[in-house]
Amino acid sequence: MTRFSVNDRPVEYRMEPETPLLWALRDASNLTGTKYGCGTGECGACTVDIDGEAIRSCMVTIAECEGRFVTTIEALSRDRSHPVQQAWVAEQVPQCGFCQSGMIMAAAALLRSNGNPSDAEIDAAMTNICRCGTYPRIRAAIRRAASVMRGEERIAAAPPPGIRPEDAARAVPALRLPPGT
Repeated sequence: MTRFSVNDRPVEYRMEPETPLLWALRDASNLTGTKYGCGTGECGACTVDIDGEAIRSCMVTIAECEGRFVTTIEALSRDRSHPVQQAWVAEQVPQCGFCQSGMIMAAAALLRSNGNPSDAEIDAAMTNICRCGTYPRIRAAIRRAASVMRGEERIAAAPPPGIRPEDAARAVPALRLPPGT
């Protein structure tokens, strides 16, 4: 059994200790915001925050997480109000969206350690792969989020539309046809 915290809640996984964190999060905890991309740590789609550091969850086992604090995209801000999430929307970063949760987690970790990164520092920290090639918008969003976090500006946008996380697994009622149809 492996014990650590996921999104500020204690968890105990009854899985093989060598299970990659990615699969524990997705399969056992149903935290599917952390995406499987390459499985080799190259793409960054599975990036989560472990003790304040952006880590590719496909490359760390649950045994290596013992006693640590893991944060996934679901808990970065439950209402999508984190400055990075707001800047992502304001700068229209997402296209296909597949890499976005990993990118956002990496950007949030960068801004926690460096509140005013240069373009070179952003490029060095953001090694995630975006298949859509939105790198200029990603850089602009990180600069804008940094500005918001320093209190220099506000983003007036509301959280992006969508379903609430607690509604995501709600069953859709079966379609009932009138008798005789």
